[in-house]
Amino acid sequence: MTNTALLRDLHKPGTPLILPNVWDVASATIVAEAGYPALATASASIAAMLGYDDHEGAPVDEMLDIAAKIIRAVDVPVTVDAESGYGLPPEELVERLTTIKAGGFNIEEIDHRTGTLLDTDTQAARIAALRAASPDLVINARIDLFLTGSPSVEEVAERGRRYLEAGADCVFPIMAPSEEVVAGLVKAIPGPVNVTCLPGMDLGRLAALGVARVSFGPMTYLTALDALKSMAGRIRSGQDPYTG
Repeated sequence: MTNTALLRDLHKPGTPLILPNVWDVASATIVAEAGYPALATASASIAAMLGYDDHEGAPVDEMLDIAAKIIRAVDVPVTVDAESGYGLPPEELVERLTTIKAGGFNIEEIDHRTGTLLDTDTQAARIAALRAASPDLVINARIDLFLTGSPSVEEVAERGRRYLEAGADCVFPIMAPSEEVVAGLVKAIPGPVNVTCLPGMDLGRLAALGVARVSFGPMTYLTALDALKSMAGRIRSGQDPYTG
């Protein structure tokens, strides 16, 4: 089975693909060795590691170079956070992701060049163009309404349905705020749903709701930085660096 086919097959409602997001070769190796069957990059984490702001503040070449290094380092499929596509035409974005042997990618609704949310028709057309350019790559279509306001479940679900019809394999209503909202989205969207595991959410309950994919975004990177901050503080204060 190819990496793309394996990644697509791992999206099983009720038995979700769990993705503790990675940002470099070391983090990717740790997560892969822990037994996860696929990996996902986090653009916010990679941009921060490189010294840039999130939301396409980092050059596309640098972002994809890190993704390529991660993909080469592990033996499991890797889905790449491609943000909003970096202004590349669909064919070029797909070509570049295929060249580095990505298994799939995220695509966002926000146009970071203008800071505006694309309308549903425009984004659906872009997803259709990405699908036409690549029959194989797993497309995870992010829905950004929860980042910009307090939409109804139906507003979010309508975008999800349109993006699945346009060719997305999975839809990602990022930052869906509660398990109750997640339940409504899973019922209203006729395809695999990816959610963010927020503090207080339970992976077992998310699985029982029928979620197909669970992401952690930059929280893995921030948790690693917290561990370093704590150790640095203990060293500075003369405490045992290895206990805390």
